Amino acid sequence: MRLLLLEDDLPVGVAAKTALGQQGLVCDWVSSAAEFQTVMVRHHYDCILLDLTLPDGHGGDLLAGVRQGGDNTPVIVVTAQSQGDASAQLLDHGADDYVVKPYDMRNLVARIRAVTRRSHSAEQSRALTHGPLVLQVDGRVALWHGELVPLTKKEYWLVEAMLRQRGRVLSRSQLEETLYGWGEETESNTIEVYIHHLRKKFCNELIVTIRGLGYQLGPESRLGNAD
Repeated sequence: MRLLLLEDDLPVGVAAKTALGQQGLVCDWVSSAAEFQTVMVRHHYDCILLDLTLPDGHGGDLLAGVRQGGDNTPVIVVTAQSQGDASAQLLDHGADDYVVKPYDMRNLVARIRAVTRRSHSAEQSRALTHGPLVLQVDGRVALWHGELVPLTKKEYWLVEAMLRQRGRVLSRSQLEETLYGWGEETESNTIEVYIHHLRKKFCNELIVTIRGLGYQLGPESRLGNAD
């Protein structure tokens, strides 16, 4: 799960990003309205943690812009105690939840999981499929020809990202963004290693290398009898 944290307070931002990472969540952190608008154009997030008071704007205006643009990404407003009433009003304008600082990290993570579950409820009931591969999003379970295939957390995220963008060629850097937050160091062959593991667990034809460009899912017609 990839989060976007908008927080202009340096100590709070550092602490939140670190704590969310320790909970197994990938978190990108920006500290201004301008940075927020820039990254929202370039990246997709599973949930947004939105501060209200910013050096160059107000979180409520950013929320309005997100919703007016047709983006239904779950948004949790993160606010100071004195702004609690304003935060509650934002629920009527498209926010999914709000928490008051200082917040308990376990409570925040529980709220993140709750709003993302609600957001994907219809999709979860359908599951994601590609030939004999079935990804049950709600339980983070992968099935191959009806048999359970154990996946690590990052292997699962990689498969889910490719299923959600089937038909597209995804570059190594795009896949790295799925697995890691900004500033996290990765080995140059990290994605290749994960692709190798996934091919062994499913089949070589599941993920096709497009030379010089990246990777995409192989044709479903070639997977029916693949082991």
